[in-house]
Amino acid sequence: MSRVDGKTILVTGAAQGIGAATARVLAAAGGELFLADIDAPAGEALAAELQGTGCNARFLQLDVTDEAQWQKVLRQVADHGGLDVLVNNAGIVIVGGIEETSLADLERITAVNLHGSFLGIKHAVPVMKARAAARTAGGSIVNVSSAVGIKAYPFGAAYSMTKGGVRLLTKSAAVEFAMLKYNIRVNSIHPGLVETPMLGQETVAHARLGSLGGTSEADTRAAFEAMAPIGRFAEPEEIARGILFLASDDSSFMTGAELVMDGGDTAG
Repeated sequence: MSRVDGKTILVTGAAQGIGAATARVLAAAGGELFLADIDAPAGEALAAELQGTGCNARFLQLDVTDEAQWQKVLRQVADHGGLDVLVNNAGIVIVGGIEETSLADLERITAVNLHGSFLGIKHAVPVMKARAAARTAGGSIVNVSSAVGIKAYPFGAAYSMTKGGVRLLTKSAAVEFAMLKYNIRVNSIHPGLVETPMLGQETVAHARLGSLGGTSEADTRAAFEAMAPIGRFAEPEEIARGILFLASDDSSFMTGAELVMDGGDTAG
């Protein structure tokens, strides 16, 4: 039996990066997937790819900052029979000093990274309750935070702030749902630097700032790699396997916990 056989799973930000890798890993492990993203062409292409492997996968367009869209998506999931796992993965990054970060940028990153996770939890839980009550291990919500939701991220305070918010949102929801006897676990995962399009945006931005001691993207990448004791970036599939663990019954006694996958960055 595969690790998420029989589970219906919604993954946000599923069209690329960690989200796409997570969708592939969960599909291979037996999950039935709803892939949500603002990028319809990429999301539909991934759904078709997974269908070709025998997975029951469906794409739903979703802007995670729009509550009405969340409600529409969750109604479609409910009509399908309910939900076992939510992976709140959608996120953006803004690099820049505090003095240069505009209020509009701050509001945008907060809306996507923090409000999007909150809205996902709020509207997914009613759709999860019945199925969670019927399973010993219950339902699972996995919030994708970051290593810089734990440690400082100079020249990236807006991103760090929102990912720190996701960390404490996770813990608050976990305790609340335990007290309410929902049998829904809520955990966060904290990747370090991962080889994704978002990392490319960060390296270019930091190179322009010269904030890591270099002015080229190659120098910046080398400086980033040096931050983690393991000495390299993670591949998206490595983070996806951590998400699989939190989505599966293997993590049945975990709630309000942080799974840190950062190559040792926060250990030192």
